[in-house]
Amino acid sequence: ISIGDYAFDGCTSLTAIMIPDIVTEIGEHAFYDCTNLTEITIPDSVTSIGDDAFDNCTSLTSITIPDSVTSFEGNAFSNLENLTAITIPDSVTSIGESAFSGCTSLTKIAIPNSVTDIGGFVFSNCTNLESITLSDHLTSVGGYTFSGCTSLSAITIPDSVTSIGQAAFSGCTSLTEITIPN
Repeated sequence: ISIGDYAFDGCTSLTAIMIPDIVTEIGEHAFYDCTNLTEITIPDSVTSIGDDAFDNCTSLTSITIPDSVTSFEGNAFSNLENLTAITIPDSVTSIGESAFSGCTSLTKIAIPNSVTDIGGFVFSNCTNLESITLSDHLTSVGGYTFSGCTSLSAITIPDSVTSIGQAAFSGCTSLTEITIPN
């Protein structure tokens, strides 16, 4: 059972939702632009989160992604300007393009070691992101991944990374230390 594409798109008066544990998929734009949504519980039954699923849900402050999710698509959690905490479980192996872009209140995040691929623009314009721990199994950093992260001052690229995309750190005006493997 899935929550279909655009199911609650633009429901600006929606403040809380509890998704039943029979739902396995959250479709594209399912909760897009639900600007007053402050609370959501994603059950362990969910394995897939579509493009723009929670994009522009500007009142969300925290999200816990259940262990059942293995990947989420582009813009899944972008433009959540009040998001201060997010937990990514060890089950996630891939983070889609622009997944957290524009989350301007996010200050730190840890990418679990299960993640091998981070798409482009994933953390772009996360202007308060100060600290990030990358997966020890990450093989590539996409283009513009950290562009505009003006509070990021240091980062260590794991030894597993073989490529760093175009403009990955452009506009990181506070970046004073970067460790890149041999």
